[in-house]
Amino acid sequence: MEKHFTKNKFMIEPDDAVLLLIDHQSGLFQLVKDIEERALRAHVSALAKVAYICKIPTFTTASVPDGPNGPLIPEIQENNPDAVYIPRTGQINAWDNPAWVKAIEETGRKTLIIAGTLTSVCMAFPTLSALVAGYKVFVVVDASGNWSKMATDLTLARVTQAGAMPLDTFAMVSELMATWNRPDAMDFAQIFIDFIVPKYRNLMESYNKAQNVVTNGPETNLDKLYNK
Repeated sequence: MEKHFTKNKFMIEPDDAVLLLIDHQSGLFQLVKDIEERALRAHVSALAKVAYICKIPTFTTASVPDGPNGPLIPEIQENNPDAVYIPRTGQINAWDNPAWVKAIEETGRKTLIIAGTLTSVCMAFPTLSALVAGYKVFVVVDASGNWSKMATDLTLARVTQAGAMPLDTFAMVSELMATWNRPDAMDFAQIFIDFIVPKYRNLMESYNKAQNVVTNGPETNLDKLYNK
């Protein structure tokens, strides 16, 4: 595939990126009030899937999953079988787990894409730690969930002032896709349809019908009807 990515410190370079999905656990999801759970699960699935397509190293972790926080949602592994789970030993901030930091360092990459639940803790704390460690950090807000909108607003102000760049799932997938002129373009389109904007299917169906008309002619021959 022709390379279409340009060096831009404010955008994601797929070849330099690592995806971190932190504490997307069924128990914690019960606390989320700033986004519908269905949408949150779908957006996390989209991140996992696009990372798999782009071959972006993906690490997951969970906070005491054998307790009330519950297990990681299965959609992550279903959509990205290459995702590596890194357990931790009680640390609230995933960055305080040496095994977590070591795994990231061993990739040799310096751009981190982070989403976590709860946003103000599980996403924010590792983000702040990664920034201090010299990483470029993007936080995917609608693939993170929080206990209140106010808490999310405060968290975004905090991490943004520290140097993180917030974005949404649609923007991230589009940024990684970069161009429709690639052989796997329809795989990206399927992510939009399956996980982010289901009505994108309507656009695809209309496009396919238009292409069919160009190739095979119109289905409804009005001229023949009027000439009878």
